[in-house]
Amino acid sequence: MEKRNKIIYWVSTLWLALGMVSTAIVQLMRMKEEVDNITHLGYPLYFLTIIGIWKVLGVVAVLIPKFPLVKEWAYAGFFFAMSGAIVSHIATGNSINQILPSLLLLVLAVISWHFRPVGRKLINSLTN
Repeated sequence: MEKRNKIIYWVSTLWLALGMVSTAIVQLMRMKEEVDNITHLGYPLYFLTIIGIWKVLGVVAVLIPKFPLVKEWAYAGFFFAMSGAIVSHIATGNSINQILPSLLLLVLAVISWHFRPVGRKLINSLTN
């Protein structure tokens, strides 16, 4: 069971990291499609820079060893960013095709958080 959980953790975490970094790059580069998307959702362009930087920092926090409190904040940030993106897409009447990428990243964040090893959990570090 432990080996299965490690595999689930690393597969979901690596896909989450890839998804967050790739979308962060697109946001930081302000590619036309991303600019059109963010303005359609009603957000200012500088929001792309803020979200892009926080995504990269969140990936670093989740992947590096130790710092469980920072990891908890990174997972929370991913959850808030992706759930906010989903709600924004729904509120503006976007199709399911535009909602799915955010939904997938949200699911990956929850799976990664749930299956993280004991050494990466905050509760473990508080009891030691």
